[in-house]
Amino acid sequence: MARSTDPFRYFDSSPEVIRLVVMMYVKYPLSLRNVEDLLFERGIDICHETVRLWWNRFGPMFAAEIRMKRVDRMRAHTHWRWHLDEVYVKINGEMHYLWRAVDHEGEVLESYVTKTRDKAAALAFIRRAMKRHGQPQAVVTDGLRSYCAAMKDIGNAGRQEVGRWLNNRAENSHQSFRRRERAMERFRRMKTLQKFAAVHGTVHNHFNQERHLISRDLYRERRSAALAEWRTVMG
Repeated sequence: MARSTDPFRYFDSSPEVIRLVVMMYVKYPLSLRNVEDLLFERGIDICHETVRLWWNRFGPMFAAEIRMKRVDRMRAHTHWRWHLDEVYVKINGEMHYLWRAVDHEGEVLESYVTKTRDKAAALAFIRRAMKRHGQPQAVVTDGLRSYCAAMKDIGNAGRQEVGRWLNNRAENSHQSFRRRERAMERFRRMKTLQKFAAVHGTVHNHFNQERHLISRDLYRERRSAALAEWRTVMG
């Protein structure tokens, strides 16, 4: 007898509730208990530890399916410019670095966590991003020397653009993650940071419609389409 591939088979709650819980926790700057209280107001009584279990179990699965579809579509188009930047994140009092690659439209391409920000870390991050998305025509970075050394190592030094104000796209992209970090009261483990950063970036891409650039009617249409697609994830 063939084994069932339904990821929800061991859970009493419906897939619709699980998708809603994961979306609320990852997309919005809410704590576990905030999500519990909001769901209770809607007649769904679950514990905050259930919220933690569901996002840990299903968040990466949902993100992987969405990311796979988006990467396939994006590979059909030329990548004009990437913006690379790193931010520090404290884990149990120790400094870690979250490297992020963002394209010219603000799409989060890759998130990578390391304990250092030297050439080896920058090289691993850039290779990881290029393996998944291909090579861009230009790469914008700040003045960190690790980027320059890594770009020379892979033969892309001619495509690097360095400038403080050129990298505003990446700097602004950090804001949504910082809001989530404050709501979660920081991270406890490097593995958790890597998992959440990857899931958060994918969910942010899925629901980010850049409403300030389009009309209200077009925004509502795209928002409805994003929600409809989310409801079919792992379906």
